[in-house]
Amino acid sequence: MNWQNLINNNRLRQSKRRNKEDARNDFESDFGRIIFSPALRRMHDKTQVFPLTTDDNIHSRLTHSMEVMSVGYSLAVRLCESDLLKQRLNKTDYELFREIPTILKNCCLIHDIGNPPFGHFGETVIQNYFKDLFRRNPVKQTNQEFSKEELSGDKLCLKLDEKQVADFTEFDGNAQGLRVLTKLQILNDAFGLNLTYATLGCYIKYPNCDTVDENGCIEITKRGVFQSEKKYFEEIVRECGLIVNEKIVRHPLCYLMEAADSICYLTMDIEDGFNKGLYDLDYLYNIYKDIPSISKRVNELYNDEGGIYKNDITKMVNFRIEIIQNLALLTIRNFETNIDKIESGEYSNELIFDDKDGLAQKLKDICSNKIFKYRDIISLEITGHSVITGLLDHYINFIFHKDKKYRKRAQSLISESLFKAAFLENNLPEDAKIDALDDYYKLRIIVDFVSGMTDQFALNHYQKISGQKIN
Repeated sequence: MNWQNLINNNRLRQSKRRNKEDARNDFESDFGRIIFSPALRRMHDKTQVFPLTTDDNIHSRLTHSMEVMSVGYSLAVRLCESDLLKQRLNKTDYELFREIPTILKNCCLIHDIGNPPFGHFGETVIQNYFKDLFRRNPVKQTNQEFSKEELSGDKLCLKLDEKQVADFTEFDGNAQGLRVLTKLQILNDAFGLNLTYATLGCYIKYPNCDTVDENGCIEITKRGVFQSEKKYFEEIVRECGLIVNEKIVRHPLCYLMEAADSICYLTMDIEDGFNKGLYDLDYLYNIYKDIPSISKRVNELYNDEGGIYKNDITKMVNFRIEIIQNLALLTIRNFETNIDKIESGEYSNELIFDDKDGLAQKLKDICSNKIFKYRDIISLEITGHSVITGLLDHYINFIFHKDKKYRKRAQSLISESLFKAAFLENNLPEDAKIDALDDYYKLRIIVDFVSGMTDQFALNHYQKISGQKIN
């Protein structure tokens, strides 16, 4: 790998940013574009773990992403202090500290920007909805014809190739996020926020638009790129130099973004569970005290012989601080130790789980055993299932309806910017009608619309179009 390529500051569309009074570099410009984007604002009302909560102390996707950004920035600063990047980039400390930490901040802030409402369960709902849809209705390649019997029936006849089908049955928030960033945050053209190659390359956690292998190398365990963004993806890969030994590999900084995400969701989900009263400090202490890397500090905090910590909430916060610091050090240590494998595409672990003490795994077990089984979470996830399924049912029925009056009304309900993006992608005029799009892009627009909703908007909109309420 060539690190000069990895921090490529060029863009999908050549930048028109030439204001001499703007002292920011291109990655700092990326940060401004992200901060002011509507997609980022919508994350304030998207679930982290507890859907539709009214508790201001519980994390949303936006607060989670801000915390991930903070941890990612800290990891990048630590990395810039070592000789590892200095040897590879031949840059001054000033240049390094303005570039690498900013790239990490960018991709950490946007890492969940494509997630649908109702958390990761929302992804599962969309996947299973389309598996069922394609199982119940005839789907054929674009060069195949439907029989008269198929066309005259009441089933939905769709023309999609296998990879297009998989974009829906293997729907993933990471792939949707790339679409949001490069297409859907549209202004005057089909380049979205037009971020730098480095920021986009670092963002792509699963550089794969083909077959998924959950037991394979880390890059292909999910479908991280849709067919609609394949062209941009190939350009990002080429410009960042992410092809090694004829295989597309992750951007090395992506491993740090992934670590920052995991550190935050594990520690903060556990703190949210504590604040919700799902367990007490004694429960956590009995687990933490047996983990070698944190046992000494945990014992000091819990026993508090000096009477420094006045209550369990203060101890809980300090537990979290200790764990974050420990995992951050582990991340940098593993990154530096395995940098050669990472650069050659031979490293297929998550940095914080590559640990003999098993700290991250124990935190994950707490989340699985005590938080994700919480009845209120499951109940609201089922609500999310009903809402997302209902929205998809209504809009697919309307957009593929044989009566154009239904199709016209569906188009008026969906955001104009989503149609504008789809029309630009397909070289159609801005005032085109939905009938001008092929079946793939009709479904794409529906999923773009539903996945972009906040939890509360999705609930309210479903209640309105299903006739459950008027206002």
